[in-house]
Amino acid sequence: MTARPALCENGVAANNKGVLLGDGIRLYDHQQKHIHHHMGVSGFAEYAVVSRKSVVKIDSTLPYDIAALFGCAVMTGVGAVINTAKLLLGQTVLITGLGGVGFAALLGALAGGASKVIVADINKDKLTRALELGAHEAIDSSHENALEKIRDITHGGVDIGMEFAGVVQALEFTYNATARGGKTVTAGLPHPSKMMQLSPVKLVAEERTLQGSYIGSCIPARDITAYIALYQSGRLPVEKLMTHELQLNEVNEGFERLAKGEAIRQIITSF
Repeated sequence: MTARPALCENGVAANNKGVLLGDGIRLYDHQQKHIHHHMGVSGFAEYAVVSRKSVVKIDSTLPYDIAALFGCAVMTGVGAVINTAKLLLGQTVLITGLGGVGFAALLGALAGGASKVIVADINKDKLTRALELGAHEAIDSSHENALEKIRDITHGGVDIGMEFAGVVQALEFTYNATARGGKTVTAGLPHPSKMMQLSPVKLVAEERTLQGSYIGSCIPARDITAYIALYQSGRLPVEKLMTHELQLNEVNEGFERLAKGEAIRQIITSF
């Protein structure tokens, strides 16, 4: 037992099969053919059937569009900082990959008391946006001297390196920017065939940690309510992550925006 729902063997098996935890399918198309459940939720629909064990009670005064943010991006990004990396007050943090999760991690690192938060990406608009949200330094990771710049800023490397790009090169960049004795955390999901090169000698001699984080290592019933409380206190301004509102029939346009790097978080508000 780990008390970490993301590691549940039954849940992983059900997600891979596209069924509910009880092994059933309760979605049908207009021809009454089965439609598989995605991750036990199938949220791109007017109605969804979920296990009551997966439901988290939230403050009834919280607007639905804000509440929607906590179900994935905020839970994953902030959780990776707090639960997986276990940020301590005054530590330095690098966040590589500024999608919705990376931006949520930025807010989480600031709320968690990081002394310096550096962001890295190849998208200049996102780097500018990160500075507006409170990042202390923004680095274009495609530049040849990007690693050296991070090491100079932090006098040897960051305490915690976090990768959310889902690209092996970004993970290697983040690992190499992490200081001796530091921790590198990845929540990115590159294609399963992609492999990272790692020096065991460097891992051992520098006492490094390389760790994965899935859904922010969160316990949703505990963490979602905690993060909502941080939002309500003004310390986690997740509303700044919302860039677009969509109707359900515009969901494919939303995916196109994500693929082009034109959106941070998008909310489906009507049908």
